[in-house]
Amino acid sequence: MSVLQTLQERSKNTCELCTATKGSSQYTIPPSLNENIDNSLLVCKTCLDQIEGNTEMDANHWRCLNDSMWSEHVAVQIMAWRMLQRLRNEGWPKDLLDMMYLDDKALALARATGEHEDEANKIIHRDVNGIILQAGDSVVLVKDLKVKGSSMVAKQGTAVRNIRLDHENAEYIEGKVDNQQIVIITKYVKKL
Repeated sequence: MSVLQTLQERSKNTCELCTATKGSSQYTIPPSLNENIDNSLLVCKTCLDQIEGNTEMDANHWRCLNDSMWSEHVAVQIMAWRMLQRLRNEGWPKDLLDMMYLDDKALALARATGEHEDEANKIIHRDVNGIILQAGDSVVLVKDLKVKGSSMVAKQGTAVRNIRLDHENAEYIEGKVDNQQIVIITKYVKKL
């Protein structure tokens, strides 16, 4: 059974965040490098558009997190925590965050995208053209890069999919090239 089929069965074909019954799709939480049932959830189009920033945040829509934050599935808990963090200036999400519990491993993954950081303190990763990079984006190398510690050369034009961001340095991202996980400097990549 595929990850999507398992998610549909697990959620009874409803959005695991707001319980909408139409237009649900699989969402793998960044910065996960591969899809599996432990790092994915089923979300509706409304939730997905707001998670990815395609539409403006509707704080009232996210009142559903009052219920979904108690899900038994860690991926749902992590996304509830991230969305509550984005909305924490609304007032009511702060109360929910105070009640919420994530174990250390889940909390580390929840914090991986920096949702808990104030906007002024967030590290922003930008490609060679100044476009903001997000965890999970795909980039292409704009020049040949010698990989330190190996004889490998990552060639110009190589696509690197599902990148991870270094949350301590805005100049570094991670990704797989020729099945090897490497650190890449952002000024040598262009977002696809």
